[in-house]
Amino acid sequence: MTEFVPASRVTRIKSSPSVAAAGRVRELKAEGRRILDLTVGEPDFDTPANIKEAAIAAVRNGETRYTAVAGTPALQAAIIHSMESRTGVRYTPDRITIGGGAKQVIFTAFMASLGEGDEVVIPAPYWVSYPDMVLANEGTPVIVECGEDAGFKLTPESLAAALTDRSKWLILNTPSNPTGAVYTAEELRGLARVLADFPQVHVLTDEIYDEIYFGTERPACLLRVAPELDGRVLMVNGVSKSYAMTGWRLGYAVGPKPVIAAINKLQSQISSCPSSVSQAAAAEALIGDQTFVLESRDVYRSRRDIAVAGLNAIDGLACRTPDGAFYAYVNCAGVVGKTTPDGAVISNDEDFTMYLLDSASVAVIQGSAYGVGPYFRISYATSVEVINEALAAIEKSVMALS
Repeated sequence: MTEFVPASRVTRIKSSPSVAAAGRVRELKAEGRRILDLTVGEPDFDTPANIKEAAIAAVRNGETRYTAVAGTPALQAAIIHSMESRTGVRYTPDRITIGGGAKQVIFTAFMASLGEGDEVVIPAPYWVSYPDMVLANEGTPVIVECGEDAGFKLTPESLAAALTDRSKWLILNTPSNPTGAVYTAEELRGLARVLADFPQVHVLTDEIYDEIYFGTERPACLLRVAPELDGRVLMVNGVSKSYAMTGWRLGYAVGPKPVIAAINKLQSQISSCPSSVSQAAAAEALIGDQTFVLESRDVYRSRRDIAVAGLNAIDGLACRTPDGAFYAYVNCAGVVGKTTPDGAVISNDEDFTMYLLDSASVAVIQGSAYGVGPYFRISYATSVEVINEALAAIEKSVMALS
């Protein structure tokens, strides 16, 4: 039998580190170990009742057939309403694409637009999938490290230095996974001024966490502050994070007609359309009762404050207060170079995360997976009890280092 040889698009990418971490946690739990899991990238709440009831009603009403590639009229109307309130732009159905999660929408956008040598500017720390999505679609990731001194955010100067005549996309993720950083209106205006000199560059704004923010006002929106970029911005969102609907797999984007048309053409050959039942649930999520969004945000804020205070109280660790999402990005430079009780040297953030897993049964993800070390990411989408127990275990393990 001839040995199977995968396509080059498979061999040039790696598996998702966050998925791998979650898999390792599941393996350890199956072996009987109790793991304090701070890797989870999804809400620990159940999907709100009104959304579930909308899905049940759809099933009972026979809404179980193929829909149009770009979704049902009801979901399109809900997206148009939601995006107009967010951007000030009145989108039309031919500017909407809907897919099996925001992740699929982003991948299909790159599939529809990238060719060999096309560059995609990716600020780091970044969501782990961005570079590999670009590589899988023959593009070239251009990683721009955005240090803690810049709030983990891209500056106009660093953007200008990264852009070339081969640049096709800039990715902006706000609120950010993994740092929780949120761009201000003035910061976005600064980036827009740079983009004015590079008219061939489109901007993919990943705003999947836009409802999970901790300021007094909604996070700034690029199109609100720079409406002249309307023909160049693809805004990606979904219902997974804000409405605790990760398993429903429903994401969407709004953007320029030519970009959307190309994405939808591919979508028609990939999966025809998203789940009709998930679309009914998503429409209710976007236009129905928003009490869950407000209440869960308050819970996340409380957990954030507990986690950040506890981490900053541990000698050798330091953590900025995130402005959104449900992650904290923890500086662990203070423990690098130290020695474990078994005599092993902590050489980097990956060593430290493995040490925490072995010694404290606490699972976190190393910062190198997100492009910037020595850090590690925690998720506080878990109970206060787990957070406090994990903090105590981390402190004990750090104190054991010499």
